[in-house]
Amino acid sequence: MIEVEALSKSFKVVKRGAGVGAAVKSLLHPKYTTVQALENVSFKINDGEIVGYIGPNGAGKSTTIKIISGILVPDSGKCNILGYTPWKDRVKHVKNIGVVFGQRSQLWWDVPVIDSYNLLKDIYKIPEKAFKANLDLLTATLDLSTLLSTPVRQLSLGQRMRCEIGASLLHNPKILFLDEPTIGLDAVSKISVRNFIKTINSEKKVTVILTTHDMNDIEALAERIILIGRGKILLDGTLTELKNKFATHKTLTVDFAECHEDINIHGTTILSRSKERLSLSVDLEKIRVSEVIGMLSEKLDILDVSVDSRPIEEIIVDLYKEYSI
Repeated sequence: MIEVEALSKSFKVVKRGAGVGAAVKSLLHPKYTTVQALENVSFKINDGEIVGYIGPNGAGKSTTIKIISGILVPDSGKCNILGYTPWKDRVKHVKNIGVVFGQRSQLWWDVPVIDSYNLLKDIYKIPEKAFKANLDLLTATLDLSTLLSTPVRQLSLGQRMRCEIGASLLHNPKILFLDEPTIGLDAVSKISVRNFIKTINSEKKVTVILTTHDMNDIEALAERIILIGRGKILLDGTLTELKNKFATHKTLTVDFAECHEDINIHGTTILSRSKERLSLSVDLEKIRVSEVIGMLSEKLDILDVSVDSRPIEEIIVDLYKEYSI
């Protein structure tokens, strides 16, 4: 469905020092520096996949999304999406895609949301029957009923993002590009947006490319991740493979009847201990969690046990460190 081959893109940026004198000099005799945003980026995404496209600030994520959505033209490379080249066949291409930029809006600021939706209906030439069916579905699943008659400027950020996602799906796109879709949202709104993305992916087979710094979004939605850094693809694999590689420790917490006996188990490190609770870091390369629990049960009268995996944010930090990005 989506085939990207050797995409490269660079930008010229004016370079100048601080102060009025430097500003005037730069205006009269500008000096430029070239920033390589993308360098030979290649990947393939199949129908119905949800892919997390991750990387630090300035890695090239948004540039990639803008190219494959037809907003930017690359310096070189190829891109085939459903038989179209985005920057050459823009009119035909945009009928198949929906795009949500968390820090941009496609809704008109001073008019009610429904007016923006009706305008989008005319822009995309959506038949009346299909528009009503889509609007009813989006209103129910995104809880938009009380928002449609409200001017966009009066909506909270979470409400606006739900309306933005609804706007991007009115024309039944086959592909959805989400760039920071949950930025600034509260916990309830984030869960609502995540559940909706899962629903349209499973029921309508919408392919989703998700770029975000919120690793909980990635963990909740995407099994496959593509890591980009310094404009290059550094990793393309499953989230499970990533966890297996970097999640070498688990935290084991045990509640027990009061005990003062020393606990010393090879392959573990005591994180905290009280009279009735013990928290251990378990090195999975040296010992299994089940073995640790068995050893503890011989010494303690265990009341409760919990095992926590390493937070996904820490795993991603290690991943960035490995690639020096």
